[in-house]
Amino acid sequence: MIDKEKVEFNNENEEITEENPFEQEEVLQEEQFDAKKLEEELEKQKNQYIRLAADFDNYRKRQEQEREALLKYGAEDTIKKLLPIIDSIERAQKSFQELDDCKKLKDSFEAIQKQLSECLDKIGLTKIPTVGENFDPNLHEAVMQTPTEEHEDHSIITELQTGYKLYDRIVRPAMVNVAVKE
Repeated sequence: MIDKEKVEFNNENEEITEENPFEQEEVLQEEQFDAKKLEEELEKQKNQYIRLAADFDNYRKRQEQEREALLKYGAEDTIKKLLPIIDSIERAQKSFQELDDCKKLKDSFEAIQKQLSECLDKIGLTKIPTVGENFDPNLHEAVMQTPTEEHEDHSIITELQTGYKLYDRIVRPAMVNVAVKE
């Protein structure tokens, strides 16, 4: 006599036992526990995702603010380097009112020009070499061509406007007169 389990036979005469209600309840509890663990893990992953998305959004906003500040205030260092030159020009302008000697005026102008050139060199702005150099379309803009036998073909005879580079980038190409063979 089987009291808690019911035994049945299928058509192949194998014994099949039906689980007792206590075992079914344990399995159900285990499945509920697994489902609860999965739900907790899902909730944990969702929270991590939300925090990560918020961190990324904050990072993006911070980068945008830094970029705007760089564009807005990027020239500050350059301007600080130019301010002494502006001061020199203002002092020279005041002294020119009382000046009768043209030589002193010329010397003052040359001193200011030298100070400006040195400042621009420190910033990274350099003049593009021209006269006597071979024409380079990346650096020079030929606005005139002069047939001549005195200079090499495609060499620069005169500079019509100074060209400048900021480090390795062309700010303005030099306008030049280029020699061509007759």
